[in-house]
Amino acid sequence: MQESAQVRVAGFSTLAKIDLHTHSLKSDGRGSPRQVMQEAKAAGLDIVALTDHDTVAGWDEARAAARELGLGFVPGIEVTTRSAETDSHGVARRFTTHLLAYFPDPTEPNLRAVLDESVASRLTRLKAITDRLAEDFDLTWDHVLEVLSDGKVAGRPAIADAMIRRGLLETRDPFFNLVRPGTKYYEPNRGVPNTIDAIRLIRGAGGVPVIAHPMARGNGPQPGEPMPRAGFEAMIEAGLAGFEAHHRDVAPHVSEWLQQLAFEHDLFVTGSSDYHGTGKQNRLGEHLTDVSVLQKIMDQAGVAEL
Repeated sequence: MQESAQVRVAGFSTLAKIDLHTHSLKSDGRGSPRQVMQEAKAAGLDIVALTDHDTVAGWDEARAAARELGLGFVPGIEVTTRSAETDSHGVARRFTTHLLAYFPDPTEPNLRAVLDESVASRLTRLKAITDRLAEDFDLTWDHVLEVLSDGKVAGRPAIADAMIRRGLLETRDPFFNLVRPGTKYYEPNRGVPNTIDAIRLIRGAGGVPVIAHPMARGNGPQPGEPMPRAGFEAMIEAGLAGFEAHHRDVAPHVSEWLQQLAFEHDLFVTGSSDYHGTGKQNRLGEHLTDVSVLQKIMDQAGVAEL
């Protein structure tokens, strides 16, 4: 597998540095798709994926820039979904799950329809969050619309950026604690597909689904507590290909469990930065994916070369 990867992944060696999760201003990143590729080159990466939220608007620009810079380019989407589970006490809860879709056909009608609906629902969600924040902060919906005026896909970082412009925050990071689930400001993403349905949808569009930063930021069992095996095995049965186990927001005990689960089910694990540019601490290449894993993704997608 390693040798075939060396030949088929555009001549890159098995030591190639691969980051499979980045964002541009087409969703909630700070730089243009071209700028993300330029920064990836400067960071010493060899292959990089652009995975903006629920959009492929940056693919063409990123692909062209990557070609000019001698980078391998992996087209992706971070698809927003909703999951449900019942805990050990019988309490049901719903939560957002992100899926990284690699090499999907963006023209596939079912995928296109779901992405369009998800993007539309984002504005409704952002307006609800902004209205709640406005009760306690000097912030209006017009301030958020100013941030969104360049046409990027609406996401919570737009509110964070509006608050930064207003001098209410210095960086984006504190914002996500402010509006986390359970707070008065939180509003879930309602117009998005069920996670199991989305996995099947991505497979139906020829893509390879990988769960992004599973149980990140402590949104999962603590060390010693039971892990949600049933929920993950349901996703695997639906066609999930792997886990983004190496990510700054995935706790060590979670990463270890995911790697063992992947081994049991012959899946793969990836490592990525989840880079957004200035305003977040994530740095390009801080976690990497092995070339042999990228080869498996390409094989599943039926992609011969980058």
